[in-house]
Amino acid sequence: MKGADPKPYLKIGDVARLVGVSPSVIRSWESLGLTRPHRSSSKYRLYTPEDVKLLKRARFLRKVRGLNAPAIAQLLKREGVVRPAPNGSGAIGVHLRQMRLRRALSLAQVAKRVGISVGFLSALERSNMSASVSTLRKLARFYKTNILDFFDAAESNSRLVPSHKRKVLEAGPGVRMELLAWGNTVMEPHLFRIAPRAGSGESYTHEGEEFLHVLQGRLHISVAEEEYRLKPGDSFYFESATPHRWFNPGRTETRVLWVNTPPTF
Repeated sequence: MKGADPKPYLKIGDVARLVGVSPSVIRSWESLGLTRPHRSSSKYRLYTPEDVKLLKRARFLRKVRGLNAPAIAQLLKREGVVRPAPNGSGAIGVHLRQMRLRRALSLAQVAKRVGISVGFLSALERSNMSASVSTLRKLARFYKTNILDFFDAAESNSRLVPSHKRKVLEAGPGVRMELLAWGNTVMEPHLFRIAPRAGSGESYTHEGEEFLHVLQGRLHISVAEEEYRLKPGDSFYFESATPHRWFNPGRTETRVLWVNTPPTF
């Protein structure tokens, strides 16, 4: 008699029906690390009953508690239900730890120089927490690099970047940065998804120039302490060396096409 039957797998269409969401929603949740399906020899996604249970929990949080996808991912990661991904957005902790160890620095030394607590830096390196854009910028400046490196985007890319292949970085609760092109580029284009009341944190600066266009929702941005209120269809340009910060003042997600040049963000 042969051994026990292998664990049953489900295809994405079956999972979508069981969970009550569309396959595209499941794929978007996958990009946030909520699920890590197996792949068949034909590259089909294959899900386990445990994946279905987790996805049902995510649907509950979206429908009943009104959380958006990045907020759901943050909550489930804090609860330990979702493990940080070894690559992609979860790789930032690995990068931070490697950069610190290469310089033979302690957690306390880096935390003091950057202006954050030792416990918070330790949690970042273990991918148990995410940092705001302003904190990521401080860390990048301390290590003499830029936030682009945190995306693990060193390899070249083709002209076409399908939406499901974008590189994603969670920049604090409710802020999701999707890299739209990478490699040997002179521009650094992102799609920012900003949850209600979420934002950059403190003011920050860096080299270059920035252009942004609001696709959905509203954005308040402060440049050199001057406040601007942007709505869908509005565009905005400023020099990155000017202290700036931003947040979503509304009740729905804000989406912004945001371009930095050169890619020193």
